[in-house]
Amino acid sequence: MSKLDKKLSDETKASQEQRGNNLLNNKILKNFIKSKWYPGIFQLFVGIVFAFIVFELLTGPDEAHDNFGTAGTWVLWWPILPILLFLTGRFWCAICPFGALSDVVQKFVGSKKPVPKFLRKYGVWLIDAMFLAITWSDHVFGVVESPRGSGTLLLLITIGVIFSGAFWERRTWCRYLCFLGGLSGNYSRAGMLQLRGTKDICAKCTAAHCYKGSERAEGCPMFEFPKTMEDNAECNFCGNCVKNCPNNSIQISLRPPTKELWFIRKPRLDASFLAVVIMGIVFVQNITMLEIWDGMLAWLENVTGTQNYAITFTITFIIAMAIPVALLSITGLVAKTFNKASLKENFTKYGYALIPLDMAAHIAHNLFHLLAEGKSVFYTFIELFGVEIQHTSSAILDDPTIQAFQFILIAIGTLGSIYTVYKISKNNYESKKVSTTIVYSILLILLAVVNIMLFSLPMAMRM
Repeated sequence: MSKLDKKLSDETKASQEQRGNNLLNNKILKNFIKSKWYPGIFQLFVGIVFAFIVFELLTGPDEAHDNFGTAGTWVLWWPILPILLFLTGRFWCAICPFGALSDVVQKFVGSKKPVPKFLRKYGVWLIDAMFLAITWSDHVFGVVESPRGSGTLLLLITIGVIFSGAFWERRTWCRYLCFLGGLSGNYSRAGMLQLRGTKDICAKCTAAHCYKGSERAEGCPMFEFPKTMEDNAECNFCGNCVKNCPNNSIQISLRPPTKELWFIRKPRLDASFLAVVIMGIVFVQNITMLEIWDGMLAWLENVTGTQNYAITFTITFIIAMAIPVALLSITGLVAKTFNKASLKENFTKYGYALIPLDMAAHIAHNLFHLLAEGKSVFYTFIELFGVEIQHTSSAILDDPTIQAFQFILIAIGTLGSIYTVYKISKNNYESKKVSTTIVYSILLILLAVVNIMLFSLPMAMRM
């Protein structure tokens, strides 16, 4: 069997499996998604909660541990988000208050100009830069620990969303500028939910209502065309294509985690770079919460001759970002001797393999905040009603139990990344799949060991 025949056979088999697994076969779910209530009912609820959170951040108690806005944002929503991305893809983006705000602004005052070529070409790099800048600002200016800082950040993002919605078509902000959208896109690639058009049905369709829109709903807000979709990085499950398709071609199905990463046909350097630096960001977030950070900070102050925290943290931040980039580059050079691919090609393809471990490490880090500080959400909410509760701890579980969960997550993420490496190698370098897999597995095990070492140390709380 030729490679082309095998590819067509695999696609036919995958299409048949997807059809049998199509969640839209459930008439209740399908009718709900096609109704006017979806996703509006969720957007309304999330919008009300968001407005209240921002109000509380800007007008509530100055101290983070007393402010419900801080607890609701950084102790509850932020830790749960990557778990939602794993389970439901970018569904959060369908109900996100920023996306809904962009839709409203565009409806009433939007000029709906085409997305600038600069954004189309460099949007993901801008997302990468914004993600790094916000993480840096958090540590230097204490955004998370300051309710006013968190509120100001959300207001600045709101201004950006309004500007984007007023000038450019569809959800330009969400697709090309939102730092959270970039993170969501990467994580959704490893997630369990996917949306696709049925290839044999779409091949006969000339209407393209799924992209252009119809009287039933607007076209895809994320500029996606289900007929040609190969990944779910930009799909937010808004349901517009389900509403618009006259042929019932759209399928929403469950899939094995990480499966999408095995068959990336056109890997992007900017997406791989984001996957790599996320590992560095997790390192920074962990290190700055450990007792050893004070010693490292004192050493840096002695070496640099300054006590300016912005300078010393910036040095730490750059090093933390550079380490995983350098390690993946070195590994790519070693792998080059086996698979004969260029350094850029190896970096781009195998950067995606870090995503499962990224997600596991991210969830593991946030799990500490959720389980060690989770009760603060309840305490600060009750205090909104003038009820004072005497409490000595905000922890839901003790540290050893939390660490056990963290170690398990890192182990699962490592196995997921190693298997992804194997599948990428098999699909691209069949004759050298074993040697290439071994080379990258060594890197992944090293990153896992570093994460386990950091999670094994006592962490300081934010609330």
